[in-house]
Amino acid sequence: MRRRRHHALIAATGLACALALPPAAQAAPAPAAPALARPSPERAVLAPDDGWAAAEGGTTGGRAADPAHVYTVTTWAEFRKALADAAGSPSVIRVKGTLDALSDAQGTPLTCDDYAADGYSLARYLAAYDPAVWGRENPVSGEQEELRAASARNQDAQIKAYVPADTTIVGVGRDARILGGSLQVKDVDNVIIRNLTFEDTFDCFPQWDPTDTELGNWNSEYDNLVLYNATHVWVDHNTFTDGRRPDSEQPYHYGRLYQQHDGELDIVRGSDLVTVSWNVLADHDKTMLIGNSDSAATTDRGKLRVTLHHNQFKNLVERAPRVRFGRVDTYNNHYIVQRSGYGYSFGIGLESQLVAEKNAFTMPTGVSAGRILKKWKDSPVTTADNYINGKHIDLLAVHNAEVPEETLRPDAGWTPTLRTGVDDPRAVPRLVDGAAGAGKLR
Repeated sequence: MRRRRHHALIAATGLACALALPPAAQAAPAPAAPALARPSPERAVLAPDDGWAAAEGGTTGGRAADPAHVYTVTTWAEFRKALADAAGSPSVIRVKGTLDALSDAQGTPLTCDDYAADGYSLARYLAAYDPAVWGRENPVSGEQEELRAASARNQDAQIKAYVPADTTIVGVGRDARILGGSLQVKDVDNVIIRNLTFEDTFDCFPQWDPTDTELGNWNSEYDNLVLYNATHVWVDHNTFTDGRRPDSEQPYHYGRLYQQHDGELDIVRGSDLVTVSWNVLADHDKTMLIGNSDSAATTDRGKLRVTLHHNQFKNLVERAPRVRFGRVDTYNNHYIVQRSGYGYSFGIGLESQLVAEKNAFTMPTGVSAGRILKKWKDSPVTTADNYINGKHIDLLAVHNAEVPEETLRPDAGWTPTLRTGVDDPRAVPRLVDGAAGAGKLR
C-alpha cells in the first residue's frame, strides 16, 4: 500500500511540476520531416540505373539551366531560335501548344508547293520515270530528279531543328505538339525530351527508286526524332504518330505506295547510352531503327546501347525495333498488333545483341506469334518471360519452329543490370496503356 501511494505521489508531483512550467519549457513533439518535393518536369533528371542512359555519368539535360536559359515557345520559329540561343549553356525549352513546322516566321501555314523548285511537279516526275518509259534497271536521273532534290533541300531547311547538348525539351500540359517537324539530336551529349506529341513528319518529295526490290519503291526522308552520334539521351512520355496523314490514305504510283514517312524514332551513327521509356509509338510502318547500316561497323560496334521499357507499340508494321550492332534491352513494353499489314516487331540484324524480356503482346486471331521475331542477319537473341494475350510463350522456340528458314540462335551474351521497377509482364498492358505517352507525365 505504501509503495503504491509513493508511486502515486511521484506521478502527481511530476504532473504538477510539468503543469507549473512555462509553455516554452514544456517538451514539444518533434517536428515532422519536410516532404521531399518532386522536381518539376523541366528540372527532372534520369533516375540512377534507369537504363543505358543512366550509365557513365547519367543524363541530366538542362537541370543546371539559369533563368536566362529557360525558354517558353509557342511557334516553330521561336523554338528554333531558342535552340540556337541555347547552344553552349545548360538550357530548358518549354513547348506550349502546337509548333507547326510547316509555317513561316509569322506562323502562316505553308504547303508542299511553297518548297517546290521552279519547274518541278509530281505529274512531270511521274511521266519522266514511269517504268514503261524509264525501265527498272537504273536509278532515276535527269532534270525532274534534280528539281525534286532541290525541292527536298528547301523543305529540309524548314522542318529540321537541331538540339544542343545539355538541353531539356519538355511539353507544357497535355497538348504540346510538334507537327511536321524533324527533331535532330546530332553530335551532342546529355539531352532529355519529354511530354511531346510528334505528329506527321512527312516528306513532300519522295524519291522513286526503280532498283529497290523487283518492283521499285518510293523512299522518303525525315524522322520525327533522330539520334545521330548522340550520347546520354532520355526520351520519355512522348507520343509518335502519323496522325492526320496515315500511310493507309496515301495514293499508289507505279503500283507502289507513295511513302511519305520514314522513321518515328531512329537511333543511328554511333549513338550510345539511350533510354526510351513510357512512350507511345503508333500507326506507322518503319518505326524504330537502331543502327542504320551493315557497313557502319567502325562507328557502331561497341555503341548503340539502348534501353526500351514501358513503351506502347501500337498498330505498327515493322522495326519495333530493328537492331544492328547494339546491346539493346527491351523489357515491360506492350505490343498491340493489328490484324492486317503486320510484318514483325523485333528485327535481328548484324552483330546485334537484343534482350527481349517480360514484354506483353496483344495479338488478334490469325496473326502468328512466329512473326514477332525477324532474322535479317545471323545474331543471337535472348527472349524470356514474354506473354501473348496473357499466356506465357517462348518467342524464340515458336519462331524457329514456324520459320525454320530463319532459325535464330539463343543467348545475346549479356545480362542487363540497368533496370528499375520491373513489372510482371501480365500487368504490363494495364500499366503501360494507362500511363505511357504525352500528356500523362506525373
